[in-house]
Amino acid sequence: MAAPALFISHGAPTLALAPGPSGRAMAQLGMDLRQHYPGLKGVIVMSPHWMTTRWSVQSHLSAPILHDFGGFPEALYRLEYPAPGSPEAADRIHALLEEAGQDPLKEPRRGLDHGAWVPLRYLYPEASLPVLQVSMPYPQSPRAYFRVGEALRPMADEGYLLVGSGGLTHNLGHFQGQPDTAAPLPYVAPFVDWFHQRLEAFDLDALFDYRQQAPGAALAHPTDDHLMPLFFALGAGALSRATRLHSSVSHAFLAMDMYAFGNPVGLDSNSDV
Repeated sequence: MAAPALFISHGAPTLALAPGPSGRAMAQLGMDLRQHYPGLKGVIVMSPHWMTTRWSVQSHLSAPILHDFGGFPEALYRLEYPAPGSPEAADRIHALLEEAGQDPLKEPRRGLDHGAWVPLRYLYPEASLPVLQVSMPYPQSPRAYFRVGEALRPMADEGYLLVGSGGLTHNLGHFQGQPDTAAPLPYVAPFVDWFHQRLEAFDLDALFDYRQQAPGAALAHPTDDHLMPLFFALGAGALSRATRLHSSVSHAFLAMDMYAFGNPVGLDSNSDV
């Protein structure tokens, strides 16, 4: 049974130290995944913290993690996530991207960025599953990321969990030192609600045109790099169902929503807003 593709809002790097509602939801999601999809062979992640000019895939035996941030507590820089890689799975991803008309590269040296390893510490804390990261050429259209998700959908049938890691809202200019529990800014709920409604309806035309149709889109995403992994996950999931697994807001401006695309057997929906 193929696992659904996931979209996860990874928030600030400090999520690794202070789980809050979204970290607790990720931990529960991880337990559900291990219970209902015990035979998974590995995880394939797209994150906006690895941008390239061409589609690339990690191809090493063991991916070191990158502490690709600055100015955070020292404890954050001591965290590790020693997951193995899988050159064989990288070969398969590379072949699927070529079949989709891309010109991909294999990257044997790139480590896992925090958009990958921070949520994976909650989903699979034992770090036993192979993890491969697919780069995010940027900028491209939402439809382009969707199509690459479609191209990699066979990996789900072959036992891999496909994850788009980003943020449903992401405007760092709105961080003014407010606490994690601060009330959401006025544009956050309308934008989140619009996306939820369009995803439930599988209204792809509206979703691809979100920049013009979604309320507060420019406020929610001055640049839309953190939203594009959602379209990758949407394409990677079977076009049958979108299930919101979690919804909360961090630091007033980071919508931490998580979605499953496909048939989410045993994955429970929950919300903290």
